[in-house]
Amino acid sequence: MTEVLDLGWLSFEQGAHLLLRRALDSLRPGEHLAVTGGDPALLPHLRAWCRNQGHHARSVEDEPGIKAHVIRGTADDDRWAGAERAGRPGPGGIAASAPRHWGLAARGALVEPGGPEAPFDLTDRDLVWAEVAPALYRHAASAQWDPETAVAWDAEFTLPGEIEHAVVQVMTYLVENEQAALVIPARLLTRIHPHFREVMQLLAVQAADEARHVEVFTRRALLRGDEMGTSSAGGRHSLATLLTEPDFSLASFLLSVLGEGTFLNLLDFLETHAPDPVTRQATALARRDEARHVAFGVAHLHHLGTVDPGLRGRLRAAIERRHDALLDTAGLNSSVFDSLVVLAAGAWTPEAISRGWQAVGRLQSEMDDGRQRRLAHLGFPADEAAELSRLHTRNFM
Repeated sequence: MTEVLDLGWLSFEQGAHLLLRRALDSLRPGEHLAVTGGDPALLPHLRAWCRNQGHHARSVEDEPGIKAHVIRGTADDDRWAGAERAGRPGPGGIAASAPRHWGLAARGALVEPGGPEAPFDLTDRDLVWAEVAPALYRHAASAQWDPETAVAWDAEFTLPGEIEHAVVQVMTYLVENEQAALVIPARLLTRIHPHFREVMQLLAVQAADEARHVEVFTRRALLRGDEMGTSSAGGRHSLATLLTEPDFSLASFLLSVLGEGTFLNLLDFLETHAPDPVTRQATALARRDEARHVAFGVAHLHHLGTVDPGLRGRLRAAIERRHDALLDTAGLNSSVFDSLVVLAAGAWTPEAISRGWQAVGRLQSEMDDGRQRRLAHLGFPADEAAELSRLHTRNFM
């Protein structure tokens, strides 16, 4: 006996397809469903919906009260025939490779065939992944801070003009470098297939971190005056070599593992020698964010190194290529170096300046030690790690 579905006066524009789909779900392919209803547009809408869904509809005139019969389509008729899951079964379900035709489909969704090819070029998991990425994203999301309230902008302090000038110069330098560190993850995340969403999310927060750093360092620079410090051509040239690196892993290596890793030492130095509470708070907050950026870069490259035996050769070539490109540049802005000495000295006596000079020397040594440790973690022998660390840009980032 054929089942009958009475739609009453419900139209397809008001949800009649929901009742029809539910009734068809209880049938086997090839079985009939009689449909009746009072909507004047029932038949054309019914036929259009069935064509779209892979079913067959025919109107009837010899059965009182029945407008049409719907025959449930077979698997071959179904528009979802050939559909695939965007990922492996089970929690997480991250695939080793994400085809471009998955596009923006949620991970684990059933993907209908025939969609457009998405423009993402980083579609292999190993090219972007680190096992720690989900945990780092959760930490990053919970560790966001508000520049307006996290820093005591109204703290009372007075600095000598020369000390304030040194702070302004260092803040100007930090802003320049943080702007590069904002642009790079923002550019890279647009290339990652959304199937690897945790990496996209992490890079998005990283870009937000850097935007916040740009804000607080700019605000501190202008807190007691209306002019920023100087920007050297050599410094901008050094950062330009980061912006033009097209390879995701090499860009992460140069920026996060070497550049931001080196900046961890610099921010720690500035927090220690900050002449005022605002500078101290701003650099301490930024350092916590930067540590997370470095952690992802190191974890990603460590993961990639387990599946790509040629990675270390590529990393070495990237360092050497950048070193050669910067060979004729001046390196660190001398005004920045002198400002660091002044901040560490804390006074204008020969003895104090000597202490400040030695402190900056120790900073450079600590930067070198940190780079060597991270390079060793990535599998470089100690002598090669030392050699490559020495080739790192004199501009720190």
